[in-house]
Amino acid sequence: RWQKYLLLALALILVVMMLVQKARYQRADAQATTLQCTSGPTFNLTATDGHITMPDGNSIYMWGFADDDGSGEFQMPGPTLCVNEGDTVTVNLTNDLAEAVSVVFPGQANVAAALVSGAGNNGLFTLEANPGDTVSYSFTAAMPGTYLYESGSAPHKQVQMGLYGGLIVRPALGATYAYNDPTTAFNPNEEYLLLLHEIDPFLHQAVERGEAYEISQYHPHYWTINGRAFPDAIYDNNVPWLPYQPYGSLVTVEAHAADSGQLPALVRYASASVTNHPFHPHGNHQRMIARDGRLLQGPLGEDIAMEDFTTDVGSGQTFDMLVEWVDIEAWDPVTNRIPAEIPGDYNLVIKDDQALYSNSPYLGEKNDLRIPSIVDFNVCGEYYFPWHSHALDEVQNFDEGFGGMLTLWRIDPPGGCQ
Repeated sequence: RWQKYLLLALALILVVMMLVQKARYQRADAQATTLQCTSGPTFNLTATDGHITMPDGNSIYMWGFADDDGSGEFQMPGPTLCVNEGDTVTVNLTNDLAEAVSVVFPGQANVAAALVSGAGNNGLFTLEANPGDTVSYSFTAAMPGTYLYESGSAPHKQVQMGLYGGLIVRPALGATYAYNDPTTAFNPNEEYLLLLHEIDPFLHQAVERGEAYEISQYHPHYWTINGRAFPDAIYDNNVPWLPYQPYGSLVTVEAHAADSGQLPALVRYASASVTNHPFHPHGNHQRMIARDGRLLQGPLGEDIAMEDFTTDVGSGQTFDMLVEWVDIEAWDPVTNRIPAEIPGDYNLVIKDDQALYSNSPYLGEKNDLRIPSIVDFNVCGEYYFPWHSHALDEVQNFDEGFGGMLTLWRIDPPGGCQ
């Protein structure tokens, strides 16, 4: 009997260690899932293959762009390329796949392509790299904004397989502005990229097996933000258990008073999907300032930025959003109480004995949940709200909800978590 109890004790210790290890990577600061740039203006990428892990345990065969100047390993999505307005950008692409690939840069003008090694191939949209070839693409980053880069070879297949990434062009006005307009100033500690995509695992399986890829049979079963599906989406950048999916997507902002002068967060949307996604946060609106890398202005330069709730992010589109949480009422449990009865513990909904709720409706107030079995990941009385596709069939992992194209945004109290 003692052997049985020993095994149970060891198993319990292992589970606790796993929970503690994952808890270490829960956000305790505002930098854990912010935009992670690969800085240029020269980039060396390799089109290669690998596998990613989904929250249900499935492993999906993917293609992707590896950063030869970084880890050199396959990743999903490709590295986020960051350059400055006016830079001459060079992307050297080496092809490690079994068919011709290329890179196109929607929104960039006069992209030149030159063969570095191999025979090359004149594709429909640009010069392609045959297997083993290297092709160099160059352009001037003339317009600041949020953009995509992606395969221009059989894009219905290769972008779906994972050959895509984000491109950020910083304006001449400075890196703390989204565009060359002072109204686009943002908090550089609160900058995020949410890059949308979906996956049909059966088409990916066909490619892995060398079988025909029939786009007419396309039917996604996974939907991702920055290459991850929920709940993996809310983990930090570069967590070790997702080695080929480096980017998290939890959006964190610090609440502030209306007269604080604090700058908003900048949240960049981009979609490498085949389909459109009605995407929105709960709890607040956002201010749309740009679409497809172009500031929202009238013909005479009028500011036509708009308050927005649900944004229909189309295939290949990008949007730039300013997001903030103004602590208008400044509710306080002692000096400014909420004029309503506070719901009791019986209203709590607990999933898998884990919670993000502080057990207080007051921002910055954290109370004991009083349930010993619950692991509470709330740090300092912060709020959490969903941020997701409102096409709710996309909020699942292979028919199991909730998952998919879903992340959270976290509202820290004024002054942040101390």
